[in-house]
Amino acid sequence: MLDDFFVRAVIAGVGVALVACPLGCFIVWRRMAYFGDTTAHAALLGVALGLLVGIGPTLGVFVMTVIVALLLVVLLRVARVASDTVLGILSHASLSIGLVVLAFMTWVRVDLIGYLFGDVLAVGRADVYVVLGGAVAVLVALMAIWRPLVAATVDRDLARAEGVNVAAVEVIYVLLIAVVVAISMKLVGILLVTSLLIIPAAAARGFSSTPERMAIFSAGLGVVSVLAGLSASAEWDTPAGPSIVVAAFLVFILSAGIALVYDMTRRSAHGN
Repeated sequence: MLDDFFVRAVIAGVGVALVACPLGCFIVWRRMAYFGDTTAHAALLGVALGLLVGIGPTLGVFVMTVIVALLLVVLLRVARVASDTVLGILSHASLSIGLVVLAFMTWVRVDLIGYLFGDVLAVGRADVYVVLGGAVAVLVALMAIWRPLVAATVDRDLARAEGVNVAAVEVIYVLLIAVVVAISMKLVGILLVTSLLIIPAAAARGFSSTPERMAIFSAGLGVVSVLAGLSASAEWDTPAGPSIVVAAFLVFILSAGIALVYDMTRRSAHGN
């Protein structure tokens, strides 16, 4: 079954969606979209590092995104400039440094378009196993820190008062984002990873009364987006990564419209 490249892409895409979307809920709640972008942009530097050192692009991406993510955590606490400024500096600097380093590596052929926007043909059997293994590990870790992470998201000071080690929980969360960026790189690409993290979560927000429901709904919408995007890619020969993001955007528009109609109907009923 895994000999069919489309089947491999579907399995990998569903695995990424099931883990990325629940993680993305916290990005939406914490208004950390730019944080996700910065972490993802560092992945290109990780690709260069992996090829240069010989550890492979996926491991290189994980190492570099972890380094940048932890650096962000430190800088956001000690920097004397606004947080969005720090994020902007690191985001564009890491992406540009990665491009420059790859330009100097003339002895290596690098499919930049594939890394930036994803390449469904590049998803091999080993990649499927890496995605599924990483997804299971991330989900288990997320379940373990779910309650303290929700508490820290709602009120960090109150969470500390209740005995939550906020710093440790947030570092673990950052590491989980790094894993997701690394395993989803081949499918949706470095520049589009954040879209899969935040769009389904944003779409699920209007239909969720609890954090757990939002996580489940976002995962479901993410899976729908992946299946629709890959189907469109196969049908019309469009790039897989952008097709998935377009599908997610259409799901978001549809969900926003449904939520708007629901709110208007409910207000009208209450008015009568």
